[in-house]
Amino acid sequence: MGEKVVANGFGLADRRLYRHKLQQCLVGLERLLDEKRFDRPRNLMGLEIELNLADSDGLPRMMNEEVLERIASRDFQTELAQFNIEVNIAPHRISGRVLDRLAEELRIGLGYADRMAGEVGAHIVMVGILPTLEAQDLVSANLSRADRYTLLNDRILAMRGEDITLDIDGPEHLLYTSSSIAPEAACTSTQMHLQVTPGRFADVWNAAQVLSGPQVAVGANSPFLFGRELWRETRAPLFLQATDVRPQELIAQGMRPITWFGERWIDSAADLFAENVRYFPSLLPICDEEDPLAVLEDGGVPRLRELTLHNGTIYRWNRPVYDVVDGVPHLRVENRAMPAGPTVADVVANAAFYYGLVRALAEASRPVWQKLPFAAAAANFEASCRDGINAVLQWPRGRGGALTETPAAELVLDELLPLAAAGLDAWGIEAVDRDHFLGIIEQRCLRRTNGAEWQSAVFHRMLDRGLDRRPALAAMTQRYRELMLAGEPVHAWEVG
Repeated sequence: MGEKVVANGFGLADRRLYRHKLQQCLVGLERLLDEKRFDRPRNLMGLEIELNLADSDGLPRMMNEEVLERIASRDFQTELAQFNIEVNIAPHRISGRVLDRLAEELRIGLGYADRMAGEVGAHIVMVGILPTLEAQDLVSANLSRADRYTLLNDRILAMRGEDITLDIDGPEHLLYTSSSIAPEAACTSTQMHLQVTPGRFADVWNAAQVLSGPQVAVGANSPFLFGRELWRETRAPLFLQATDVRPQELIAQGMRPITWFGERWIDSAADLFAENVRYFPSLLPICDEEDPLAVLEDGGVPRLRELTLHNGTIYRWNRPVYDVVDGVPHLRVENRAMPAGPTVADVVANAAFYYGLVRALAEASRPVWQKLPFAAAAANFEASCRDGINAVLQWPRGRGGALTETPAAELVLDELLPLAAAGLDAWGIEAVDRDHFLGIIEQRCLRRTNGAEWQSAVFHRMLDRGLDRRPALAAMTQRYRELMLAGEPVHAWEVG
């Protein structure tokens, strides 16, 4: 949740007024769309990476405020828990050597942040879920000291009316009850933004939904939680369950969760904002003084603060974003599917795969979502989160486009990497960077490995050598961090 809010109570009138303001915002958004008031095409991408703080033994360090004081950069911010920080990369135009420049910026920025963290005995670990986290680390006392996190926690629990239950079944089973949303803080993601015009928004969002499954399959990096080996991308079920406002009865009635893949292909950006208002009660009914329709009547551009705040509490894996910069509104698709790490090279490779493939799919003469049922795309996402690089996906193949079950690595090698390369060419990315970063994705597929596979293999190797579970996870995390700093992509990491 990016908005700064002040913790206070809400009365019955607050929710009624907020609902009214949301409807005004929707009308305002539709008028802006009808009047074609949005920013011209600028081909801008942005990146956010959530990071973990750990000590020299790989155990979490609850000190993000101290670390951020030493970093002293607005590019770095707090996240939900005290062992989290986030780095925001300034928007870049997608062209030329942008991938190489992005990698260099990340290496410099993260290296500096790690040195500053080291002054207070902390180290940065870029991973989807810190493997050494234990239940006692994820409690409300370890949430970051900011009103917005306290308020979000209180509102989710108030709407749910009972403790949060984590029930995740993989190679091992986790059943855990929490009295706060703190377990959600274990999820550290890479979020990729793409600014698009309203006319392209639906195709780009649909394409992002299609590729979410293959994207996670090749980039999974979150196999452990509370010492248990679960899904290859455990962030997905963890985020869903840790933020779930629904008690069992409402789940049984089919109420949608606020962490949501969606349920249909769309025709307009307005579809997603309207769904968010239609389906989800407000978590934070905080009203702004702005009258969006009056601002429009005066020829201005409304901020639509109620709509953006509400939208920020609905955790779609591909989220629509409305923003105003220098008085001009724009739309972005925010891809939230990917975990952090393992290395800068891997993060940029994941970005290259995403930005190339989303363009190719969005501009296809016969879009794949005309042949792929939405339910199949959702099933692909779940299969990829569960099984990672070994997932089997449904995909329209052959001249007739019949749905075929295809191993994810085979699908990426045969069809998706060539499409991603064509998409990067369309953006104007230099061939040397295209080949280098997509080559990292290719090698993961050829070797059937990624961050999750490496973590699991090293953990089991250490168990075989006689280490107990907790020391094995700690030793694996220490080795992970050493290799992360060395910078070679994860497919080149040795297990032994």
